[in-house]
Amino acid sequence: MLDLVDITKVYKGGKRAVDSLTMRLEPGMFGLLGPNGAGKSSLMRIASTVTRPTSGKILFHGEDAVSRPNALRRALGYLPQDFGVYPNLTSREFLRYMAAAKGISLRTAKPRIDELLELVNLTEAVKRPLGKYSGGMLRRVGIAQVLLADPQVIIVDEPTAGLDPEERVRFRNLLSELAADKVVMLSTHIVSDVESVASDIGVMAGGRLQRRGTPEELLRSVAGQVWEVLVDPSSVPTVQAQYTVSRLVRTTEGVRIRLLSKELPYQGAVQLTPDLEDAYLGIVRQAESGRPVRGFGERQLRAGAV
Repeated sequence: MLDLVDITKVYKGGKRAVDSLTMRLEPGMFGLLGPNGAGKSSLMRIASTVTRPTSGKILFHGEDAVSRPNALRRALGYLPQDFGVYPNLTSREFLRYMAAAKGISLRTAKPRIDELLELVNLTEAVKRPLGKYSGGMLRRVGIAQVLLADPQVIIVDEPTAGLDPEERVRFRNLLSELAADKVVMLSTHIVSDVESVASDIGVMAGGRLQRRGTPEELLRSVAGQVWEVLVDPSSVPTVQAQYTVSRLVRTTEGVRIRLLSKELPYQGAVQLTPDLEDAYLGIVRQAESGRPVRGFGERQLRAGAV
């Protein structure tokens, strides 16, 4: 297991990226959701021993991985948000280089690399230098290097950036399979990346872990607070300024807005079943405002205003 205990990271200038965060990770998929700037990447770098925390401990099987990181590093597969490659190497050459850096013999690495290139759908581009790969293809190379040494702990930061929908599904399913006997930590701001594969989800904002639970537990946090309203286009800025809006759709009748409110926003609003995106936005907005998501008592829209 991997324990992060009272982790704080303060950068020069006093910016507190991670603030007294504690969590335990055990085999399975943990999805970490949060907006850009929430502190997710800082936390992932700390958990991967790339960056030292300002204070706090990382315990891997009870051993301090801050002062003695080698045991965790040997068991770790890490894909940072900004993954660099050598542009003149082919994907096979690059993975052989990474295998050597991880201490994997060439005899073991060669069949493993071929297996991984097929797994991430890069066999047809294997002779092309990485400098000519698209951004999505480079992410797939990064995913392959994570899996080279069959790691016990897998930490991936925004792993589906640049992938097309089919590749995103393929990668999510792959991580889900790996999580059967490994610790998998996936950080993203895209709810769909975790809602179908993670039974343990945390929401991070302002450097803190605001909420953690199963998808069902997170959904209960906004039960009875999701509404749909139909308004004329000119009213949309008013709604967005006062409510947490999860989506809007323009129709011939007006604009249908899905929003969060603890109270009936106005007569004629229809209550909806919440989804994980609603829960995520509600938790983040509450953290940003320092108070619960509220309804509008002081200024309500006219019912059926279209």
